Amino acid sequence: MSQIISVHSFRGGTGKSNLTANLSVTIAKAGKRVGIVDTDIQSPGIHAIFGLDEDDMRLSLNDYLWGRCRIEEAAVDVTRVLPADTGQIFLIPSSLRAGEIARVLREGFDMNLLSEGFDELVETLKLDYLFIDTHPGLNEETLLSIAISDCLLLLLRPDRQDYQGTAVTVEVARKLDIPQLLLLVNKMPRAFEPEVIRQQVEQSYQATVAGIFFENEEMLQLASSDVFCLRYPDHPFTQEVQKVVSQIGLAM
Repeated sequence: MSQIISVHSFRGGTGKSNLTANLSVTIAKAGKRVGIVDTDIQSPGIHAIFGLDEDDMRLSLNDYLWGRCRIEEAAVDVTRVLPADTGQIFLIPSSLRAGEIARVLREGFDMNLLSEGFDELVETLKLDYLFIDTHPGLNEETLLSIAISDCLLLLLRPDRQDYQGTAVTVEVARKLDIPQLLLLVNKMPRAFEPEVIRQQVEQSYQATVAGIFFENEEMLQLASSDVFCLRYPDHPFTQEVQKVVSQIGLAM
């Protein structure tokens, strides 16, 4: 049975797209068929991590939302990033064209069509997992993505503004009866003690912290130009990604 996983943060700049890419690739390496939809239509970015530019994206999620194609036609097979003889991974990017972004901001789009598209992707591409890289904050698109998810991965930094915004998102997720909610603490300074942060966060939100990711120089140098766990397979960040993957679906 396929799983839909939303990766979300209340504020931007949490490293959401990077973690989405690394989690997706880690699962695909285990032999699974994985899809990623970039629903951050206002500021798309996950395509860069997979080495795609505008010329590589013949169609996008925007084309599907405007009725120009079926959603699976916008899927870019990025399996080439994986080791041989593993799984498959597909990315449905959002458009980089300024006019397309402006149209979304101006007109919005049919939320029911987006929901139908997720189901169509899972069925047509025979996906084991579908990751939704959401737009930060709480809006109609985000609420839809969260509501249909089997698992919500909620990112936050050890920062007061993130703590307050995350509290709102956790409350909303609980009202929507999400089957599984996992918290990920990202970009944590080295000076912080991880177990202290874990206890504080879990007590604050009464939810499991599935992973804690420290700031690291290698990530800064990579600058979203590659999938980190493939470039650094033995790095502590990669090991933490694997721990998170092992917890997805356990509560279902």
